[in-house]
Amino acid sequence: MNPLATVRIEWHEDVPVARVMGEIDASNVVEVGDSLRGLVTNQSRCLVVDLSDTQYLDSAGINLLFAIGEELRSRQVGLRLVVVPTSPIARMLSITSLDRAFPTHGTLPDALDG
Repeated sequence: MNPLATVRIEWHEDVPVARVMGEIDASNVVEVGDSLRGLVTNQSRCLVVDLSDTQYLDSAGINLLFAIGEELRSRQVGLRLVVVPTSPIARMLSITSLDRAFPTHGTLPDALDG
């Protein structure tokens, strides 16, 4: 059976980028969260989470991103999100104000320049 979400990791110099493909919901939020948290070191200045290929994000996924963002903020590490502006995911981030709590960018290069 295929997992609902796959997290692909890329490094752009010292910035980890987690590209989440698929769906994030209550059934896999712990595993996705573990993958994202595992990328951040004491030398990290930010974490980029690319949701461009995320098809579904429920309240558990939204809460995960808020929690990770706050954890990182307490360590003086930034969270940047990549979301296609016209996607349903962008609408979810807007409704929940996640896009106002953490920088949201339309493309990965924009997020890396952030």
